[in-house]
Amino acid sequence: MLSNLIKELQEARNPKQAVLLQRFFKTGKGEYGEGDVFSGIKVPVQRGIAKKYTGLNLPHIQKLLDSKVHEHRLVGLLILVDKFKNSDEKGKGDIFNFYLKNTRNINNWDLVDLTAHKIVGAFLEDKKKDKIYELAESKDLWEKRISVLSCFWYIKDEEFKDALRISEILLNDKHDLIHKAVGWMLREIGKKDQDVEEKFLKKHYKNMPRTMLRYSIERFPEELRKKYLKEEI
Repeated sequence: MLSNLIKELQEARNPKQAVLLQRFFKTGKGEYGEGDVFSGIKVPVQRGIAKKYTGLNLPHIQKLLDSKVHEHRLVGLLILVDKFKNSDEKGKGDIFNFYLKNTRNINNWDLVDLTAHKIVGAFLEDKKKDKIYELAESKDLWEKRISVLSCFWYIKDEEFKDALRISEILLNDKHDLIHKAVGWMLREIGKKDQDVEEKFLKKHYKNMPRTMLRYSIERFPEELRKKYLKEEI
């Protein structure tokens, strides 16, 4: 089964698209995606391939996640998300633990954003969230982003406590990708309850990174958005 999947991925390669993706995902020396290799397969195509191989076992998924090719890792993770949805509680626990053992391979923002909330967030929905807070304190960029994005699962159900606490923990993080992720989650909170978001912003907006603020107020009315940017709130 794995060999057939790899064959499909090889046949779907697009060298011209790969060049564009290498730039877009910052794979140059010293950039956040340094060394990542793309084959140029668009995400909808990867999703289609992944859906054919949901029966792939964890050892074979591990081989995909260990690949240097970005699309191989993403397809492995998309299969993992589908397996999680269709598993019993024990199976979900196994996938949750497998996912967290592979954070070294979940090493670009799309890999995190398409999967973290659907596995880490979903599994911990009715459990203690200690692991999310542990990830937020990590020195690893992608583990911190997993922490933030996991909270997306709760925001959808108007459960904001963990997202707000994680946002406070990461408020002074140095990396732009964390600023964007936190701002995005704050914006999602605002879609559900703007009063909750504004209560947080009024306490922190003068001290948060500018990118984080801009992302968080993106959907505000223009006049209100300008007041935040001019620190007139």
